[in-house]
Amino acid sequence: MPSKKVVKIASLLLCVSGLMMPMAYAGTDLVVPATTNTAATTPTSVNAVQQFVQGDFDARSQLLLHWTGTTAELENMLAALDAAELYTDSSGKVYRLKKGTVLTDYFTGQAISVSPPTLEEVSLNNALRTVIDTYKARTAISNSDVTVRLTAAKTFADDPSSIDDGLLNERIKVETDANILTILKRIQSQKDLESGDSVRELRGAKAVSASNDPEVKVLVDNKLADPSISPALKAALQSSQASIDRRLLMSEWGGHVFTGVSMASILLLAALGLAITYGLLGVINMAHGELIMIGAYTTYLMQQFFNQHFAFMADGYLLAAIPAAFLVSALVGMAIERIVIRPLYGRQLETLLATFGVSLILMQVVRMLFGAQNVEVANASWMSGGVIVSPSLTLPYSRLVIIGFTIVIVLAVKWLLTKTRFGLFVRAVTQNRQMARAIGVRSSRIDMLAFGLGSGLAGLAGCALSQIGNVGPDLGQNYIIDTFLVVVVGGVGQLFGTILAAFGLGIGGKFLEVAMGAVLAKICLLVLIILFIQKRPQGLFAIKGRFVE
Repeated sequence: MPSKKVVKIASLLLCVSGLMMPMAYAGTDLVVPATTNTAATTPTSVNAVQQFVQGDFDARSQLLLHWTGTTAELENMLAALDAAELYTDSSGKVYRLKKGTVLTDYFTGQAISVSPPTLEEVSLNNALRTVIDTYKARTAISNSDVTVRLTAAKTFADDPSSIDDGLLNERIKVETDANILTILKRIQSQKDLESGDSVRELRGAKAVSASNDPEVKVLVDNKLADPSISPALKAALQSSQASIDRRLLMSEWGGHVFTGVSMASILLLAALGLAITYGLLGVINMAHGELIMIGAYTTYLMQQFFNQHFAFMADGYLLAAIPAAFLVSALVGMAIERIVIRPLYGRQLETLLATFGVSLILMQVVRMLFGAQNVEVANASWMSGGVIVSPSLTLPYSRLVIIGFTIVIVLAVKWLLTKTRFGLFVRAVTQNRQMARAIGVRSSRIDMLAFGLGSGLAGLAGCALSQIGNVGPDLGQNYIIDTFLVVVVGGVGQLFGTILAAFGLGIGGKFLEVAMGAVLAKICLLVLIILFIQKRPQGLFAIKGRFVE
């Protein structure tokens, strides 16, 4: 037998349904008939509200079950409860206390000059809150605002029994938003499967076959676990289960592809800079990862600056952080080239060791300034959420923005290297340094500027990374090896090869990670790259050129 509490809640839901019965539906808008009493307070309303605020939770449930006032008065009381504005005293008088205003009589609106000593806020328990939310959802499900309707649909999804079949069928016929319609159809299928009617159960089992909603999958699994279902229903459920599994698998792999593409975008941003510096100078810069880290910390500092001085436009920090991250990393990179790398040109082993030492110094400096713990860079509000492709696949806005940002940067670098005088000099020095010098190109200046460009691109990669994870001193170390692999596989100094290698390693690495785990995937990927380099040491694409000697 059900408990008394369950019976009370069920009765309360029936009461709320009864309260909504006078409302008729016309198209997508609620129409309240003219006979509905929307006048101000009536004697019966006064009595009902006073009894409600004086009673305990069970008494309040009963009063809602047998509400004697008008629907308008009920909604007014619920609004006051929602805003925590409804109060009472020991004598049973009812007051309203709005934030920033004086205490007033609930019914007359007259100000109370002296606050009663026993003034107490009228509170609710979870059961009553659930009933009130359901009551509001019945009105909101027909609202013209899509966001309001979506919230109402989600409320009904938590308890499908709280929406009657007539209202549900009406909304399914007229609903235009795909996400809301998916939720409503899921509710309908669930109600059909739990109806106990063989015809409805069979209809619901067939209807869910086109779904890729994980919650529908759970519903079907639970229904199949019932040994009392008929053979026909069981066969229909098994067929739907197989169809749902296939759709969920497709959505899962679609998510893996998207994650791989977003990861490849970040690798590409980091590898672009390394491809320029390595292709131009032949220098293996082990501090490239720390330049990524500097870009991420610059983004963090810009966020802190905006929060303290421009709180009204805090979301704008990211737009300011992009040029700042590029500039700071570029300046640090040019300093490294001028002080550390330039005296060691032509000595790759010494350069590798020197830049490795620089990377350790930069990490220690960051630890001294910001601490060893990670810092958080919050997404701008316009990057929160995602595109809902299906109930089982959502594409986060943050990763979509990163992919778009990478495309813009790649096009900008392509234009810079192929359409500008600076790009012409870079290509000339890369292909034949001695000849470039002979015709008047200041190769040392081009080296410094190109190194600054590559370092700035690393800073942009750090800015992008800050939007999908925490920022810490070891951030760059997690990506430096993958970045070098992208450059080697793509071909030194080759933009198109770097793009192909980044997406190949990003997506392929994600698939291997799903198939065999993160550690084995790294090992397998490294082995494949070694075999590739053995067969094609120049990478996917290579140009004839001469490095500095």
